[in-house]
Amino acid sequence: MSIMRKGTPGLWVWCLVAGFALWVGGCSVGPDYEEPVYEGPDAWQNAAAADIQDEAPVIKQWWSAFEDPMLDSLIVKAEVSNLDLDMAVSRIREARAYHQIAGGEYWPQVGTGGNWVRSEIPDYYAPGGDNPASNWEFGLAASWEIDVWGKNRRARQSTGAAVESSIEDYRDVLVSLYADVALAYIDIRTLQLRIDFAMSNRQSQKETLDVVTAREDAGLVPLLDVTQARSNLANTEAAIPILEISLEAALNRLAILLGQAPGTLDAELKIHSGLPKPSTDLTMALPAELLRRRPDVRRSERDLASQSARIGVATAELYPSFSLGGSLALKAPDFGDLGESAAFGWSFGPELKWNLFTGGKIRGQIKVEEARTEQLLAAYELTVLGALAEVENTLVGLRLEEKRRELLKVAAESAQQSVVLVETQYVSGLTDFQNYLDSQRVLLDQQDKLATSKGKVLANLINLNRALGGGWSLDDLDPDLPEEPQETAMSEEEGR
Repeated sequence: MSIMRKGTPGLWVWCLVAGFALWVGGCSVGPDYEEPVYEGPDAWQNAAAADIQDEAPVIKQWWSAFEDPMLDSLIVKAEVSNLDLDMAVSRIREARAYHQIAGGEYWPQVGTGGNWVRSEIPDYYAPGGDNPASNWEFGLAASWEIDVWGKNRRARQSTGAAVESSIEDYRDVLVSLYADVALAYIDIRTLQLRIDFAMSNRQSQKETLDVVTAREDAGLVPLLDVTQARSNLANTEAAIPILEISLEAALNRLAILLGQAPGTLDAELKIHSGLPKPSTDLTMALPAELLRRRPDVRRSERDLASQSARIGVATAELYPSFSLGGSLALKAPDFGDLGESAAFGWSFGPELKWNLFTGGKIRGQIKVEEARTEQLLAAYELTVLGALAEVENTLVGLRLEEKRRELLKVAAESAQQSVVLVETQYVSGLTDFQNYLDSQRVLLDQQDKLATSKGKVLANLINLNRALGGGWSLDDLDPDLPEEPQETAMSEEEGR
């Protein structure tokens, strides 16, 4: 330990150096970040958007349009208990902690410590000395790296953008969670409707088998009619377990989204309340507004900002670093002597470090950060294009599936009428039994397609709300700071 005694000349010189370093410390090397500007389309491109009212706000609680209390209840439970959402909140806390760490680099680092050493030096080196000897030492040390080139400021910018990115990640998880819960719920109701159709047809085919069996017993029809009727019934019954397997999987998927064990929702959802019938008259924002609402786009832009600041962190290594250090110490051979004035010592002085030659490592690291920034810029543009395409795709899917649903509705109604007519003709002996069986098979097929299409229309509507980034608002508090003002909580946390 170097000790500077009272009255040592030149102390004012070091203070002058420190003041100069603080004065020039306003500069920051590396590029200043500018948010990328994407020149997207002014309107949606496909013809399906012709009936859409533009510049309308996306509904935060879009699922309320389904007017289904059960769905509303499931959404609330998912927001409270979903484990992916819990992990997203923890990632925000982690990012804030790194931001706090980066902020700590602005300030002097102060520490204290002490030790006691008992040692014996060979007489050859210390003839006639006090040997062995004890040494007690307690001290306070401080160091402060002055941020001349903005290295710490750039690091702070990077971690700050990372915090904002983690918040957008949470919002993205939230948007997906709402959509996934609604999709699982619609899948359950769709499968229940398909099972209802299958069981209704099974009952009808059972009655047909009974009639044909009785007629065969009376010698009115051949045994072939009975075997065909039995085969038709068996095929219908065989389709039901497949639907029930899919239903159980959908129930379990929904339970996991709600943070519950598989099977816990079976009793609650076993009563089939039918598919919701929301309006599909759409009002949504223009493409440019979408880029400000989609959490994944916002997260990608914040990742780009965070990475851009890292270029400055790497660039600062090219320049000398300045720091101030000092210590106060008490040092004596006996513990009782530590209080004496002779045991007191101190040191103070500036330090300069400069990497004059590193074999190109620093410039190589700068190139690494620049290349990563280019990658994230391309990733941002790709995310934007993907967001626009997702909206266009789901919009087209919604409108065309609505047309398909209406056509299937006509087909199912016609198939139902055909079964009644063919049954009358068969009983009257005007047609063979094969036509009757065929009409029953067509009815089941058309009803199943209709139920599936109804579910797809609702799924496309849900996916459209997901694609539009619905389910959150900029007015929402950050999820990890729910009970106090954001700025106050942030500043208090950083001060510790």
